[in-house]
Amino acid sequence: MLKKAAGEKEREVRRVVFASLIGATIEWYDFFLYGVVAGIVFNQLYFPTHDPLVSMVLAYATFAVGFVARPLGGIVFGHFGDRLGRKQMLVLTILIMGVATVLIGLLPTYQQIGVAAPILLLILRIAQGIGIGGEWGGAVLMAYEFAPENKRGYYASIPQIGLAIGLCLSSGVVALLSLMPEEAFLAWGWRAAFVGSVVLIIVGLYIRLKVAETPDFAAVKEEQQEVKIPFVELIRTYPKNILLGMGARYIDGVFFNVFAVFSIVYLSKHVKVDRATALWLVCLSALVMVAAIPLFGKLSDRWGRPKTYAIGSLLLALVTFPAFMMMGSGNLLWIGLALVVPFGIVYAMCYGPEAALFSDLFDVKVRYTGISFVYQFSGIFASGITPIIATYLIDFGDGEPWLLAGYVVFAALVSMVCAALIRPAPEARPASQPLRASTRQHQLKENLS
Repeated sequence: MLKKAAGEKEREVRRVVFASLIGATIEWYDFFLYGVVAGIVFNQLYFPTHDPLVSMVLAYATFAVGFVARPLGGIVFGHFGDRLGRKQMLVLTILIMGVATVLIGLLPTYQQIGVAAPILLLILRIAQGIGIGGEWGGAVLMAYEFAPENKRGYYASIPQIGLAIGLCLSSGVVALLSLMPEEAFLAWGWRAAFVGSVVLIIVGLYIRLKVAETPDFAAVKEEQQEVKIPFVELIRTYPKNILLGMGARYIDGVFFNVFAVFSIVYLSKHVKVDRATALWLVCLSALVMVAAIPLFGKLSDRWGRPKTYAIGSLLLALVTFPAFMMMGSGNLLWIGLALVVPFGIVYAMCYGPEAALFSDLFDVKVRYTGISFVYQFSGIFASGITPIIATYLIDFGDGEPWLLAGYVVFAALVSMVCAALIRPAPEARPASQPLRASTRQHQLKENLS
């Protein structure tokens, strides 16, 4: 009987984790598709100027706005996720993200409707930011809160694979469409990548409607322990953990956006690598990351999340300058290694354990709000403005990448120190507080499994 119950619980955990992975993949595909296209399409069609650098910066500015909107989504959906439940918010976020992405694919250009075009693009990018702002926290929490205590690093890393798959899909789709004649690609080819995401959204929505609420939140709901205003309670109770979490997140955002987003422009413009080739190399790195993320998530269950993340940050600092030297060689083999090893493998040592690391920082009553705020608010400076910073540092250095490489190393060292200082939050429930019978029964099953 106990084996049957344990087996059923394991199947339920896997079902929930799969649903989180599918949803996260769709959301990241939609979000990164914008980043991939921003520097090669939007700068021409929505922000035409006489100065190509200004057009590029304006396009990346709307990319950054998505990151500015993410904390708003994190706070709003985190609030209701901690008050009403994780599942309901995840259904809503995938709808918001999906509708915004499809509408971007249908949006007229600057030449067709004038200044209304970039304004509408900006509004839709904000909607994307709000959607992903609420999505990430809920997706990883579904996996984290369903998982056994000693496997939370591993199971919470599975939805993180959605980032790699979403990036691979977005880069791969644009790479395939880039095989079209340039005129056709700019006229309608890029739009197919956005409008086509409607199929993924329908599948993801169907899967998400089938999963249950997490046991951790169900226990809070049953005992009526919901916090009235989770964000206020979060700021009052966990100010140190918030700051350390945002500091640890720094290298994640910087490294990802330099190697996955800006590298495409850098390689095609300064190293003279074909754009489709650069996209395929990023896609290959993302595929390698799919395998590396759960590996390091599992490792974090043995080593501890802070230690694993701190070592990963240090390794990212060490590989950055060699990676840019290899990219600058112009040799495709060296360029491939410069992306696959640092981004596909070493970066996963931070990104794999990250979801569980941030979830460990907060108790269940404010956890959705806490991890969403840490991840999304830090994303403004860690992720959103990174392509702009990278563009100016490369331009200031006359096309040489060394100033940019120094910035990446600085971010890595900051994150290493912050991760090393992190200590998980104590359990929210006082030891003397009795559990209801149903909660005791659930925990007994958890321990037996």
